[in-house]
Amino acid sequence: MSALRIAVVLCSTRPQRVGPSVAKWVMDQVAERDDATYELVDLADQGLPLLDEPEPASSQAYTKDHTKAWSRKIAGYDGFVFVFPEYNRALPAAFKNALDFLYVEWNDKVAGLVCYGSSEGLRAAEQLKQVLGELQIATVRAQVAISTYDDMEDYSKMAPRPYQAGNLNTMLTQLVRWGGALKTLR
Repeated sequence: MSALRIAVVLCSTRPQRVGPSVAKWVMDQVAERDDATYELVDLADQGLPLLDEPEPASSQAYTKDHTKAWSRKIAGYDGFVFVFPEYNRALPAAFKNALDFLYVEWNDKVAGLVCYGSSEGLRAAEQLKQVLGELQIATVRAQVAISTYDDMEDYSKMAPRPYQAGNLNTMLTQLVRWGGALKTLR
């Protein structure tokens, strides 16, 4: 079986976002692993407008170039590490929108969650698990919950408590194990 390809998806598109600091920390950690290929995907670079396809995503009858490009990108991955904030007790709208553009491309894959916010992003993580279930993406049990108060300097630069690296490592180990198993279904 070929090596797994995992996308580390930076899910905030806000101009003054904290996400790049969190995603860089994740990418620094995965650089030390040899169990998969990890690639950063920044939603801000994808050019996805508010969902504008005339047909449901499950039909794969895409008419827009941005949707076709997004489809090709996501189809090439075996799993995902979603790095996302909590905005008003929920997912960022741009992240939910990006999920809604596709369906089949997400199916039978796995995700690990790295959430952050003043409440560690936990409410958004619970909401996301429901959405991912509908997209047939399995989520691993272990996740990383970053506090903007306790794991960041000036609420924007990663300075994680020592145990967070262990949480991330556990999540990634589960992600790769599940990713390998789910790859056999596709």
